[in-house]
Amino acid sequence: MKFFVDTADINDIKDLAATGLLDGVTTNPSLVAKSGAPNFIELIKQICGLVEGPVSAEVGATEYEQMLEEGLFLSKLAKNIAVKVPLTPAGLKVCKHLSEQGTMVNVTLCFSAAQAILAAKAGATFVSPFVGRLDDIGENGMQLISDICQIYSQYPEFKTEVLVASVRSPQHVVQAGLMGAHVCTIPPNVIRQLFAHPLTDKGLAQFVTDWAKSGQVILPAKAA
Repeated sequence: MKFFVDTADINDIKDLAATGLLDGVTTNPSLVAKSGAPNFIELIKQICGLVEGPVSAEVGATEYEQMLEEGLFLSKLAKNIAVKVPLTPAGLKVCKHLSEQGTMVNVTLCFSAAQAILAAKAGATFVSPFVGRLDDIGENGMQLISDICQIYSQYPEFKTEVLVASVRSPQHVVQAGLMGAHVCTIPPNVIRQLFAHPLTDKGLAQFVTDWAKSGQVILPAKAA
């Protein structure tokens, strides 16, 4: 399963990219606004230079003609841009147009298996079902991931990857992996939570204590 980080914060992207764990980045208008970046285009270019994998940059328009114009512009910013469009009739028309030109497209705001089928038929590179937001209204977000993965597996001609979005916890990530989702886009704090386990901390503390008691060193002392 591929890991994308869901943020527009340059410092977080740099820090997590250094781990070698990142396969891409997703942004959206809310994350860009939260970052405080004064220039969206320059921010996206900078992010594209930090990671080799797909960087999702979302259009701002809702009508077809302007959405397409924005999508074409964004697609030329860097070779690893994935143009992000909403799962609306206009968005899927743009998706089809851009996909046929070889541009990666991330179809976002997916909340049903029916919508995911439409995204695949439109040639989307990724479809982004929002599991956390479904959980928030009492629905089962991870069941949607299971349904989409099962449907897509029935049709080899569907090349769209399931990109689990609105991830709220490490358990969402684990469940997505068990269901066979292709990608999780994860907030920085949740990625860091994946490292954590009390027995790891306890075991490491014991190892450090025992090693210090041994009086040994691995590297020789440096000359003054």
